[in-house]
Amino acid sequence: MSIEVRKKDGESIGALMFRFTKKMQQSGVLREAKKRRFSGRAINRNKRRVSAIHREVKKKEVERARKMGTL
Repeated sequence: MSIEVRKKDGESIGALMFRFTKKMQQSGVLREAKKRRFSGRAINRNKRRVSAIHREVKKKEVERARKMGTL
């Protein structure tokens, strides 16, 4: 997708930039780019499960340490 803005006769650079940024926002290009910026590869189901179990174990360990006063 390309966005093109041509300078009108007697238009200042600031006004041109304003029109360009307005068109960019309306087109949704920036929103889409920001959305895609941090999307990583899909992690398989088993790996997610193992990770969740690990987080739960660590959370319980921290909670137990807090109750014992060692943390």
